[in-house]
Amino acid sequence: MKTYSIILILITLFTSGLCEAQENCKPLVIGKSDLLHSKTLKEDRILNIYLPENYNTNDTLTYPVIYILDGGIEEDFLHVAGIVRFNTQDWIGRSLRSIVVGIEGNTRRRDFTFAVSNTAFIEKEGFSKSSFPQYGGSEKYMNFIEKELQPYIAKAYKAQAKRTIIGESLAGLITTEILLKRPNLFDDYIIISPSLWWGDQLLLTDAEDLLNKNLSKQVNVYLGVPNKEEYIKMYNESEMLQKLLKSNKNINLIFDYMPEELHSTVIHQAVYNAFKKLYPKTFYSK
Repeated sequence: MKTYSIILILITLFTSGLCEAQENCKPLVIGKSDLLHSKTLKEDRILNIYLPENYNTNDTLTYPVIYILDGGIEEDFLHVAGIVRFNTQDWIGRSLRSIVVGIEGNTRRRDFTFAVSNTAFIEKEGFSKSSFPQYGGSEKYMNFIEKELQPYIAKAYKAQAKRTIIGESLAGLITTEILLKRPNLFDDYIIISPSLWWGDQLLLTDAEDLLNKNLSKQVNVYLGVPNKEEYIKMYNESEMLQKLLKSNKNINLIFDYMPEELHSTVIHQAVYNAFKKLYPKTFYSK
């Protein structure tokens, strides 16, 4: 595994050229990037890393880890890391300071969908089959998370065993699949507007049996859904998932309907709500 660090510039007061000309101007940084070669995926993956305030490799503190599936700089890394930082400040104290790992997307339609024998449902959902030139790679992607990514983070950073995963849309589909098939990989699941239509709702069909077979520990699940009028079928599928999850004694479920949000806007509000609802008590004290 080859690792390198790149400073990520979140905000600068002026352009880099102007900044270089001013003694008191410097970039404001939020984290670093690592390059991890995956033997499972047979490609390099960029990991964007936010480390909590006062993180020190020489002390004994360890931190929970939050994984963002669409975790590129042009995806959800920056604004989700900002929500994490806000909630973990001493004067907020909604959750414990955490390491954030954003997994930059290469081919999300390949990585986040499970294998199917027939793709007729794609056009039934309003997509062209050509828009999914590659698909069915979720098994390999879950192997990558379990056998390469999590061990890498545990070795390279001061990580605790407590882990959270965040996924929206197709990333919400695979987050649901992980919950059903490999629930021990994470403790908290933040599932937002999941694309449960994939495979003619096969995950919904198999959900109860998979949970009974695989889930043997307590997990927290936040399921966030945008306005039902935008796409009633997606809302109904999320409601079906809610009922299936709610019936399992090992799941602490929060269902959050956000009528003011759309599929395209829901993730930021949903992640904020998830922290608020999953961790209602704060650690703050005067």
